[in-house]
Amino acid sequence: MNRRNFVRTAALGTSATVLSQNTLFGSPITSNASDGKLKKAVLISMLPKQMSYLDRFKLAVDAGFEGIEMQTITDLKEAGEIKEASEKAKLRIHSVMNMGHWEWPLSSDDPAVVEKSLDRMRTSLRNAKLWGADAVLLVPAVVNPKTTYTQAWQRSQPQIKKLIPLAKELGVVIAVEEVWNKFLLSAPDFAKYVDEFKSPWVRAYFDVGNVVMYGFPQEWIRTLGKRIVKFHLKDFDTRTRQFVALREGSIDWKEVRQAIGEIGFSGYLTVELSGGDEAYLREVSRRVDRIFAGE
Repeated sequence: MNRRNFVRTAALGTSATVLSQNTLFGSPITSNASDGKLKKAVLISMLPKQMSYLDRFKLAVDAGFEGIEMQTITDLKEAGEIKEASEKAKLRIHSVMNMGHWEWPLSSDDPAVVEKSLDRMRTSLRNAKLWGADAVLLVPAVVNPKTTYTQAWQRSQPQIKKLIPLAKELGVVIAVEEVWNKFLLSAPDFAKYVDEFKSPWVRAYFDVGNVVMYGFPQEWIRTLGKRIVKFHLKDFDTRTRQFVALREGSIDWKEVRQAIGEIGFSGYLTVELSGGDEAYLREVSRRVDRIFAGE
């Protein structure tokens, strides 16, 4: 979990108008079909790195996963190998986790840093198109001693708008995620941030475990509603302030599952946990099954 920074503060308010926009945007996400099915996916970093991509993908399928979330690949040859492995293993690459938004945040006041961030997002969007993924996860901004909350908001939005034409051209959604970056600290703020783009190509990627220290994921899910196009699944123990195995932390998974059903979500939910062997992955898969079943 080293890509997360610790969040201590809590919610900012917003108007009821923003909340009423729950169903404003139609979704270009094809995996969120009306079949109502929830699909299990695994993050590429959870699979053994010493294995080939094909063997990793086969392992994921054998463990019960229907999809995988890749990370940005800048080498075209490697990207091609991943596409081939995905097709052979019959494992859908459903999303791409952009890499580089921490090192080069879009909220930086340095134009050179911002351009590097934009370039990495363009690569991620093209990765997604090549692999058949329909969304790219983006950490939109980072609040730090040099960047205030307001500056993060005001600086990042114009940069993301620059990416919308490419996202539309490629048919890939920019999915903004709430992480431990001291930004988007309430569900209403998250909703407002997404709504201000007024585009179906900018949506929400909701991480269930990232809000437990200062909120309740089921409340966030109900507030964000149709804005959510992807989910990350992990658990967090508020007593120890540690990420823990699924269903062993402070999350009320029954409430979370009910909220997911209430917003009519169907599609991929990706586990974002530490990696392990086949037995470990099978156990993770079983725990996700229990979550889907509302247990």
